Amino acid sequence: MIELRQLTVLAEVCRSGSYSAAAEHLGYTQPAISYHMRALERAVGMPLTVKAGRGVRLTPAGHRLAERARGVLAGLRDVENEFEALAARTRGRVRMSSVQSVCVAVLPAALARLGASRIEVEVDLGQTASQDAYRLLDTGETDLAIVADDEPGEAAEPAETPLRRVPLLVDRRHVLLPRGHALAGRRSVRLADLARERWILERDRERLLRRCAEAGFEPRVVTTTDDQATTLGLVGDGVGIALMDGLGLLPRPDPRVEPRPLDDWPRRHVCALLRPEAARVPAVAALLEALRAVAVEQSGDAVEAATA
Repeated sequence: MIELRQLTVLAEVCRSGSYSAAAEHLGYTQPAISYHMRALERAVGMPLTVKAGRGVRLTPAGHRLAERARGVLAGLRDVENEFEALAARTRGRVRMSSVQSVCVAVLPAALARLGASRIEVEVDLGQTASQDAYRLLDTGETDLAIVADDEPGEAAEPAETPLRRVPLLVDRRHVLLPRGHALAGRRSVRLADLARERWILERDRERLLRRCAEAGFEPRVVTTTDDQATTLGLVGDGVGIALMDGLGLLPRPDPRVEPRPLDDWPRRHVCALLRPEAARVPAVAALLEALRAVAVEQSGDAVEAATA
């Protein structure tokens, strides 16, 4: 059986023209070079070199085998280079669950950021409500969860598994006003200022109805929709006003809509949750770092960067 070391020796003997020069270049002793050449000749069943003065000359079979050896060694170097490059990258698959607004507004930019670097991460994504994320982390069904704690005391029950919490951003609730609306001249708005408006509401409206009642009014609903693009279009056409989190404003600005922060609405804290051992997985750590970087880049009037 031909061994790779024997082919390496043959290729060097062919290049240098002597056993002693091959030994010096490869860091072998001359008897070791002779040993490998004899073993190679036994393996192929024919002589590969003949003496020529103080050196050796390859036989036709030796030249043919040396040529093939150079091809084999070059191919092996290509494989080594390829896998050294792969090892230098962060690769892997991350199972991620997230609230919808982060999927739309933050994740695409984070994945683009990874793609522009030497990092290859496959993300298996599921849009999941915050209260379900703790269960998925407990059962090991997700590696990284993005959750939003909408109000103090309303966060989901903690997972049984100890979790690492990484703040990403603070999201402000906004009222969407048609361009030219009387309140659009203000820097921010309070809920009581909207008592006489026509409203476009989501189906999940219990919190809003409760807060409107506390502000002394019941909203007059003209349209119900959970689709953010539809909401922006309706507001832009002057059908009514609506509320939307700052993240919902980032990916699809509408010049006909003027968002204003709602002063008397608690800020929403968006965090990443993961098990401590998952934080040591290179692909998970790379994705988390990209999410944090994008959150900082997008901080502004709509959302604020979080601090740990």
